[in-house]
Amino acid sequence: MTLAASDRILCGMSKKFPDYVPPTQIAYQDDGGTTLHLRKCRLVVEREGSLEEQVFDQGAITIGAMDDNDIIIRDETVSRYHCKIIQEDNAYVLLDLGSTNGTFVNKVRIREAYLRPGCTITCGKTNVQFHPFDERVRIRPIELDRMGDIIGTNVKMREIFGILEKIAPTTTTVVIEGETGTGKEVVANTLHKRSNRRGKPFIVFDCSAVPENLIESELFGHEKGSFTGAIMARQGLFEMANGGTIFLDELGELSLELQPKLLRVLETREVRRVGGTRPMKVDVRVIAATNRRLEDEVRAGRFREDLFYRLSVVRIFLPPLRERREDIPLLVKHFLKDGSFNRDEAGNLRVRNIAREALDLLTTYDWPGNIRELLNAIERACSFAERDCIEVTDLPGNIATRGGQVPVVAAEAALPVPAALPGTTAGRAVVHGPADPAAEPGTFKEAKEQWIAAFEREYVLTMLRRNGFNISHAAREADIDRKYFRKLMRKYGIDAGTDADLNDDDA
Repeated sequence: MTLAASDRILCGMSKKFPDYVPPTQIAYQDDGGTTLHLRKCRLVVEREGSLEEQVFDQGAITIGAMDDNDIIIRDETVSRYHCKIIQEDNAYVLLDLGSTNGTFVNKVRIREAYLRPGCTITCGKTNVQFHPFDERVRIRPIELDRMGDIIGTNVKMREIFGILEKIAPTTTTVVIEGETGTGKEVVANTLHKRSNRRGKPFIVFDCSAVPENLIESELFGHEKGSFTGAIMARQGLFEMANGGTIFLDELGELSLELQPKLLRVLETREVRRVGGTRPMKVDVRVIAATNRRLEDEVRAGRFREDLFYRLSVVRIFLPPLRERREDIPLLVKHFLKDGSFNRDEAGNLRVRNIAREALDLLTTYDWPGNIRELLNAIERACSFAERDCIEVTDLPGNIATRGGQVPVVAAEAALPVPAALPGTTAGRAVVHGPADPAAEPGTFKEAKEQWIAAFEREYVLTMLRRNGFNISHAAREADIDRKYFRKLMRKYGIDAGTDADLNDDDA
């Protein structure tokens, strides 16, 4: 049975919750500098008169006689899985795993205890000395304009490059925060590719894209017959990611009912399938992303505080594109060079340059959809460009009109819409495809249907723009089911292959 924090043995410390072991975190100094605090511990094992030293930075360290323990002790008095050391907020906790001969700290038998620096853990006849330490690394902007697939010359981005360089080789849990479309999945993928796990799986799970009743089965797997429709046993994503990295996107969407189960996996590094009785060990690095501020979610009671602290080992904040405008020309050049949409059938580039006036408009636009919106704008411009250079008239209308020019698109017509619609251009709406009206309004019924169609399309586009082109968030703000929202998008040609090219995922 797990003891509450107040009931644990505090090895030589006061009853107050210990705060002597700083967690791995990023500290921002008044002088504008950044320091990365890496929490690590050194375990010194006494073996037949010799000392063996190992350094760990992971959240859980297992000790026992079996080969899959982090510290293996070949001692007949040590159980197969004897005990475990876990990081808990700003302390280390030792848990006895039901060992036969018990676990001792400074000669006192314990079931669960906080560890004090320099204390001695005894398992059977073997002593292990415990020494936590805080490795401080001063982070300075790296003189690079890209790291992996991340591109940027902005000082904040180059500072993030420095942080990624330090934490990539570790097993540290990372939370990436930022607005929709800032490239959180790209950062997670870069972390994985630069880690020691790069040859292992990189599994992506979008917490907002799976029905709530199926998330547990998706993450942890299920046994045959565990619920209606479970006709065979199935691995969960944590099992599939074993040895590699799992990326939990839109973590803030995870329900309160599922958060304790995720917390248990993070603490024990074990998963139990739905309907299963046997836990399975997994070696997985967890990287999570959210466009919400988790502190606000905790205060609002929508996110568990203990899970927040468990996940927030290192938090990286990605700046929105409007705060790194100097990166836009570099990103545009990258999209034109590497985008598959800019290749002809022979694989040659269709568009090679962008006019200065068009680039100026791109750099002054605020980009509510961030990098994803920029990518969509460049893809649209390439499809409209008649030469090998993007002109102002090739840009989406909401960007091109800032320069006083409106791109001419065939088969578009204007209809009046209510001026009170938030975020719309008063009195104008563009209708494509099946909702495109004829030159003559026809009967009252036909004109009414055309007016409603124009309103629906403009409303859907408005919600998408206001929510950074994230379909889930737009549907939530509109207070309609996401499936119906998608149906409206398909009805009015707002889907992949159009000027919007919208999706639920981060760029």
